[in-house]
Amino acid sequence: MLKSILVNSPETQKEFLEFPARLFRNEKNYIRPLDKDIEEVFNPNKNKFFRNGTCERFLFKNAENQTVGKVAVFINPKYEQKLKTGGIGFFDCIDDQKTANFIFDFCKNWLQER
Repeated sequence: MLKSILVNSPETQKEFLEFPARLFRNEKNYIRPLDKDIEEVFNPNKNKFFRNGTCERFLFKNAENQTVGKVAVFINPKYEQKLKTGGIGFFDCIDDQKTANFIFDFCKNWLQER
């Protein structure tokens, strides 16, 4: 069973940034983005989309407390479309379909609740 952990501390923030580097360490074409660039996406002072919206980041851990995935989910009620719209991004996951499905279902539920 996987557990979701809200990114809300320096430790979880660091893990959110470092997990992809561990996950893709053997991929010769992987280029790690700068931590500063990633963090600015989630800073409402730098990214006007989040001034009126909500964005939360999550880590997903397995029974052994190892990170197996991460994602960001977001909504912005001022972004008008015919249907209410939300989104996900910054998705990274181990190569396991059940884990990916769990994360996407989690995101779908988070968005529907809002």
